[in-house]
Amino acid sequence: MNTPDQKTATAPARKGRNLVETVAHRIREAITGGSLKPGDKLPTESGLTQQHQVSRTVIREAIASLRADGLVEVRHGVGVFVLPPPESLLQTGLRNVDAGRVSSIIEMLEVRAAIEIEAAGLAALRSSPAQQEIIFECLEAIGRQIAAGNPTVESDRAFHFAIADATNNARFRELLEAIGKQMIPRSQLADGELAPSPADYMNQIQKEHGAIARAIAGSDDTAARDAMRTHLKGSQQRYRSLIRRS
Repeated sequence: MNTPDQKTATAPARKGRNLVETVAHRIREAITGGSLKPGDKLPTESGLTQQHQVSRTVIREAIASLRADGLVEVRHGVGVFVLPPPESLLQTGLRNVDAGRVSSIIEMLEVRAAIEIEAAGLAALRSSPAQQEIIFECLEAIGRQIAAGNPTVESDRAFHFAIADATNNARFRELLEAIGKQMIPRSQLADGELAPSPADYMNQIQKEHGAIARAIAGSDDTAARDAMRTHLKGSQQRYRSLIRRS
């Protein structure tokens, strides 16, 4: 049984959590309802505090929640932008989705996040100009294949391997190689049932790749970790949306 002192101590934390949920819900409704469209920039942190009459801490936590849901993207030094709804990115070109296989993909993405978020940060701190050039060459190769409508699985893997190499710790690449072809999840969804990747989906993935590469080249380890987190957590959310639909 709670004492009066215990109730007093826990009340502020609960109130703060309610505020975070309320603000996140309002912004989420604006996005799903179409008031905020993909590519739109949210008001500044200061503007959001005034709009919702809450503290900066509440706004930051609400944005973190929306980012974890794959609804917004934080571009450091630029602002917060609305992403295409996760459900719209993978639904085209997929059929007969195996929910068990998608669950396995999500599990693998969680493992990759544990490895690659830190790898991105270390790459930003340790990479040489030559290693950064390789990362951008891989990024450009993916872009060319997207433009040509060709598969990007191998070039996508090469991009992530290049980041692992740029940590200058060989164990990172060894871990990714141990994962094998499962690293790039879309190729694991169906056997012979996968149509060409939707343009929206591939463009979003490439935008995320670009943010990672630029953060590494800028030696910004915090931004590199954030960009990799957005990429892999966003992918988890997109695949969770497939399970919900199926």
